[in-house]
Amino acid sequence: MLACFKDHRGLCRATAIGYLFLLLFSFFISISTSCSNGNCQVLDSCSHATDCGPGLYCGNCPFLGKSQPFCTRGVATIPTSVIGGLPFNKYSWLVTHNSFSIVDEPSLPGVQRLTFYNQEDTVTNQLRNGVRGLMLDMYDFDGDIWLCHSFRGQCFNFTAFQPAINTLREVEAFLSQNPAEIVTIIIEDYVHTPKGLTKLFTNAGLDKYWFPVSKMPKKGEDWPTVNEMVQANHRLLVFTSVASKETEEGIAYQWKHILENEAGDPGVKPGSCPNRKESRPVNSKSASLFLMNYFPTYPVEDEACKEHSAPLADMIGTCYKAAGNMMPNFLAVNFYMRSDGGGVFYDLDSMNGQRLCGCSTITACQAGAPFGSCRNISIPTTSPVTNAAGSFSGSVQFSRSASTVYYPNRLVVGLLSFPWMLFLL
Repeated sequence: MLACFKDHRGLCRATAIGYLFLLLFSFFISISTSCSNGNCQVLDSCSHATDCGPGLYCGNCPFLGKSQPFCTRGVATIPTSVIGGLPFNKYSWLVTHNSFSIVDEPSLPGVQRLTFYNQEDTVTNQLRNGVRGLMLDMYDFDGDIWLCHSFRGQCFNFTAFQPAINTLREVEAFLSQNPAEIVTIIIEDYVHTPKGLTKLFTNAGLDKYWFPVSKMPKKGEDWPTVNEMVQANHRLLVFTSVASKETEEGIAYQWKHILENEAGDPGVKPGSCPNRKESRPVNSKSASLFLMNYFPTYPVEDEACKEHSAPLADMIGTCYKAAGNMMPNFLAVNFYMRSDGGGVFYDLDSMNGQRLCGCSTITACQAGAPFGSCRNISIPTTSPVTNAAGSFSGSVQFSRSASTVYYPNRLVVGLLSFPWMLFLL
């Protein structure tokens, strides 16, 4: 081609132009025949946010060698919308670890925040996407109670996020707008102000949803049914890490009511599911709720998609066996929307399907049918599972610039990969 360029410049120029038009034509054909405009399903290639269907976003997972963008699930199936009326402890729910520690959350004026981040969208959006458990670290700070991601039991201006009441008001707004939903808050508690948490939840308007400690099971019995909890408006479960507050403020002591595996790196070690030191053994029958932590000690945003692939499913199986064949009720993760396609949402569908109806996924369950009677459906690997029957509409949203999630048009990418075409013109 180079010799032709020297001796027959005009012919080569025409040939190059012809190649360019063929390239453009092939891209347009590719675009026209591929899915777009909200028609793309899970794992389908995508170019824009709008290519993917409801409850999906356009992302990738380079840590698994999946650099090209594809549609990824971002909304959970609410299990009670498929099989309702069972005791609360018969379901599995999605929990966000350090729900408030959000990428790009503004810091205090004039202060550079120095801490780790664990999530990418607002608490309101987390709830809309099907998250039903929030882990919140609360501290006395600046004359108020703040959410901080700190250390040594003290909040600093460079580890502070915002007053806790702001996030709790988001929870109140969600519960008010969605009268059939139940939310659990798990507090890592560093608040020493007398009755501080009681006043905080009352001022946020959440006291009217409070599930009383007196009605919580004491010896591993079943919880009330979700229908009973909704009818009584006991739709907010709150747990604290401070034992004395169960008596002092009527806030349930977490490890009296919940079994929990170790958090951080020990909780993601393959083949092992040790209990957290504050918790009773995970196979204890003295509590009927089981919290499974699955996040590394040091959160890395881009690696979360790898963590939420096969290793997560394997660890769920490991913890299920360690807990004496008890499925986790709460699955706590970082960067919950990151995955290689289905991620935590697919695993939750599997957990709820197995425990509620004996099916491989909750989308195969049939309300009122005998246990093990499953609809004949394909496993959702190329189509999304949406929550059409839920009481709210989910949405996928990252707090930071869309450029970290969505990707350029394939036409532009393709042209840039052929710079020699431009040289020939």
